[in-house]
Amino acid sequence: MKSGKKFLSISTWISIIGVMLGVGVVCFVMALHNGFESEIRTRLLGTTSHISIFPIQTGIIEDYMPIVEKVEKIDGVIAASPFIYYKTAISSASGGDGVMIRGIIPELEENTSNIKQNIILGEYDLRPFITEDDTIQTMVMGNQLANRLGVYLGESVVLYSLNKETLSRKARPRVAKFYISGIFETGMHEFDGQLAYISLEAAQKLFKTGEGVTAVHLKLEDIYMAEDLSAIIDGVLEFRYDVVPWNVLYKQLFTWIEIEKIVLMLGFLLIVLVAAFSIISTLVMMTMEKRQEIGILKTIGLTPSSVRKVFILNGLWIGVGGVLAGWLLAIMAIIVQNEFEIISLPPDIYFISYLPFVIKWYEFALAGGVTIFICFLAALFPAHQAAKLSVIKVLRK
Repeated sequence: MKSGKKFLSISTWISIIGVMLGVGVVCFVMALHNGFESEIRTRLLGTTSHISIFPIQTGIIEDYMPIVEKVEKIDGVIAASPFIYYKTAISSASGGDGVMIRGIIPELEENTSNIKQNIILGEYDLRPFITEDDTIQTMVMGNQLANRLGVYLGESVVLYSLNKETLSRKARPRVAKFYISGIFETGMHEFDGQLAYISLEAAQKLFKTGEGVTAVHLKLEDIYMAEDLSAIIDGVLEFRYDVVPWNVLYKQLFTWIEIEKIVLMLGFLLIVLVAAFSIISTLVMMTMEKRQEIGILKTIGLTPSSVRKVFILNGLWIGVGGVLAGWLLAIMAIIVQNEFEIISLPPDIYFISYLPFVIKWYEFALAGGVTIFICFLAALFPAHQAAKLSVIKVLRK
């Protein structure tokens, strides 16, 4: 690797750099992808749930507290909370919009979601605001929704609901006034721009659900046990409800993420294959350059298998050097990104504005192992050509 003409040394270094860039880029991109997937899962499940329990036939669960008490006794379940979830219209003094309303019991909801930790202004407080003339309910909404409506803490908004109303010319929506008691930020555009929380009692009155709720959601000790625990919970509830784990509820989203990961790996293989052709050309030129040395070594007893081994080891060393340099390059880039947050994302497209890079060492090992194997295959042809080199032809020249 050290000897030879200047051009040969340069081509060897180009091969190593090609492998380094291939490995470094794929490790960097896979860490980015892991961070994206982890951040989406954490924020999504922190706002929604690990397991959701829905009614099978009617849209309402009437007797929900026995369900909460039963499921909280199951090993692996941390907490459960009931809620009402409807889409409705909202207006303020400066604008109007559509909004997703979630009616909750604050004391139970904070055990199953991160809403309390996500409050950036005001308080996580849904108790009614009492004035001399009236008692007005309170609301906690996303920061992007508040900006769109032009409201701030202490200001009022109005909700409109036609749920369970007969649609006719004389139909009038139910109207309820709310004061903004808190503003939250999850970092996900889908929630910060569309979601607002009110008390369960206020939601039951606004949407005419009686004493019932639309669903119950659960928080688990291990999110990857959701599918197994769903079957257990379904049995405990005597199969009278639709028990849905998070990986089924958001199947399309996470399936898309996995497909994207496979596509990235295929792209990585193409990069490494390009580097492999560079290794082949480098070793073929090396064979031509070292013809005299090979002929002399064969004359004094070097076997063809030993010649083949020299060139295979040369190709492997190019691969190993490139892999080590690629790992180092990727790790340094990941550290810089996590420290200074250089790469940002448009939140209205990717749900989040920034994501940390997450290293999974087995992916680094897989990328390195596949690369070294491809380099080994790339070295076989020039090694075979060198091994069958005729001593007589070399000595004649």
